[in-house]
Amino acid sequence: MTATLVKQADPAHEAAVRQARRAVRTIGFYVFVCLLIAFFALPLLWLVLAPFDSAPSVTASLPDFTLDNFRQLADNPYALRSLGNSIVLAAGAGALTVLLSALAAYALSRVKLPGRDVLLYVLLLLSSIVTGTAAMVPLFNLAFELHLIDSQLGVVLILTGGMLPSAIFILKDFMDGTPVSYEESARVFGASPLQIVRDIVVPMVRPGLATIAVWAVAQVWGNFLVPFLLLRTPEKSPAAVVMYTFYTEGGQPNLALISTFSLLYSLPVVLMFLFVSSRYGFRFHGGIKR
Repeated sequence: MTATLVKQADPAHEAAVRQARRAVRTIGFYVFVCLLIAFFALPLLWLVLAPFDSAPSVTASLPDFTLDNFRQLADNPYALRSLGNSIVLAAGAGALTVLLSALAAYALSRVKLPGRDVLLYVLLLLSSIVTGTAAMVPLFNLAFELHLIDSQLGVVLILTGGMLPSAIFILKDFMDGTPVSYEESARVFGASPLQIVRDIVVPMVRPGLATIAVWAVAQVWGNFLVPFLLLRTPEKSPAAVVMYTFYTEGGQPNLALISTFSLLYSLPVVLMFLFVSSRYGFRFHGGIKR
């Protein structure tokens, strides 16, 4: 009789043990996730709180609230102007990259050329191997010969040239996915090639264009090397270069200016991400109704 009761109790005991183990694993998983989120949230918390602290440090803490850091930054003759320069460079290089890569990707998608795919992979491979640092000497000489030293146009052209291979490679997949029958129908009704691209192709590849635009702006926004080498006038320098001046000759950072400037420096990119995410998020599927 006792053995029978033990055998009946074993399944219930084993089920309770399994539930307890499952609960422990679940709790452990959520604790790990919370620690991971806290690890990545601390720098963001410092970025938000430090600009309003009268004596910011490398630790995240409740600030002794003040706006003096913003006043000091406003007194800097190059800080706020550099943000405008960054916007000009990023907007110019982004627009040029989207325009040229869209036209090139459409041409490579529709025109059957011998060795077309090999050409794309070679361009992508070369753009990955020959980085901006390795190519700066010939690029500097080219800019010097074209009288583009200390010119924002030269920075835009060089950055655009570096981003074009990857942008063309990405956009070609979007172009390949657009139905050719739509273009043939428009051509029957007398639409010109420019009208076909503008009114049919572009609306259908808007997610790809938005992706390239965000990627290009982010690449230019954080680029330090090219404008640092090509721009000689401080009034033309972007924010990534001007932030370097907030260090003393001994390499000590001015945390008050760096934290405040970093907050302002991050806002345009965050706003762009929020706009693109709300406009072309997961609910957006191009010009074709799904």
